[in-house]
Amino acid sequence: MIKQILHKSFSITLAFLVLFSTVSLTIEKHFCGDVLVDVSIFSEGENCGMKTLEIQKAAITKMNCCKNQVDVVQGQKDLAIKTFDDLEFEQQVFLASFTYAYLNLFEGLPKQIIPNKDYAPPNIIVDIQLMNDTFLI
Repeated sequence: MIKQILHKSFSITLAFLVLFSTVSLTIEKHFCGDVLVDVSIFSEGENCGMKTLEIQKAAITKMNCCKNQVDVVQGQKDLAIKTFDDLEFEQQVFLASFTYAYLNLFEGLPKQIIPNKDYAPPNIIVDIQLMNDTFLI
């Protein structure tokens, strides 16, 4: 019981490890001055509305106090998938012989003949052990 639970938990953990190691993330941060306004993952971050003010005051000031910072976390892209042809000759021979020996390890059982398969036991009318007070201890 515990062995099955441990096996399933390790399998799920390794599946999530492979999944999260191959996922790429983009984290966007929007700063107004030195203040962090918005952080977003997987989507574009919202700005603080300074762009509309800059468009209106374009003639007056050219200074931009907003800045965007984009952090990209790259996932693993090179997963090694090996085929039988990628193995060396000795490894191919070992794998083929091991598979052949393992499959031939299990032999079918001969058909067992049960001589009294269709025999119906007699009906029990009286319990003889109880009647004679004979009990096996």
